[in-house]
Amino acid sequence: MSGSAIKSEKAAESVARHIEALILEGTLRPGEPLLPERELAKRLDVSRPTLRDGLKALQEKGLLQSGDGRGLRVAHLGAAAISDPLLTLLSERAELADDYLEFRDIVECQAAALAAKRANDIDLRRLRTCLERIDLAHAAADPEQEAEADTELHLLIYEASHNLVLLQIMRALSGNLRRDVIHNRGRLFTLPGTREQLRNQHRAIARAIIARDPRAAQEAAHRHLAYIRLRLREIRESEAKLDVSRRRDDGGGLAARSP
Repeated sequence: MSGSAIKSEKAAESVARHIEALILEGTLRPGEPLLPERELAKRLDVSRPTLRDGLKALQEKGLLQSGDGRGLRVAHLGAAAISDPLLTLLSERAELADDYLEFRDIVECQAAALAAKRANDIDLRRLRTCLERIDLAHAAADPEQEAEADTELHLLIYEASHNLVLLQIMRALSGNLRRDVIHNRGRLFTLPGTREQLRNQHRAIARAIIARDPRAAQEAAHRHLAYIRLRLREIRESEAKLDVSRRRDDGGGLAARSP
């Protein structure tokens, strides 16, 4: 192998390692498209053939994938594992919803505390911006935008924790998290005052992180998840009692009762 070929190979490896690091740290997000080849090569200061070799290596690792004829994009890492049929089965069992929320309580309380300790000025700016989004969506009474901003806030907290394993696992779960947020909000909104409560709870978590108070952030996160668990438990119990009353009213559909 000639000296120039070795140099090109090392440059391609360097390109691959750089992009790989950006994916791992969460700078390049799942599904995010890369710049066009010409601009990407210019940004990385390499030739286009060298760039292609580096990108090919990342595709072979499964870190990049074709973007429907529009170049490459970051793969949805962890999606296959997180969408395992067992997890789908668990998510569909209503009686396990409380276990899932308990899991989130354990993880998110620690993430909030870590974020309060480790967040930098950029992290805090993004949290403030997300709070503004939450307030705007709340004022507009837009449930879809509220749910999106809610999900974003939780993911920003994971990013601000600067624990890459935690971030990547929860980012892979973000689809489930978003569905969970939307589903829970739909049920909780049937209860008076819930929208205000949720907005205030999110504010409390973010403000504690911005104030760099780990204990307050952890407690605020716990109060938020504990509130959701309690209210959803109340809804489930009320629905179960109503089902019993309906069955008694018509004999479970099996009794030959007179009208």
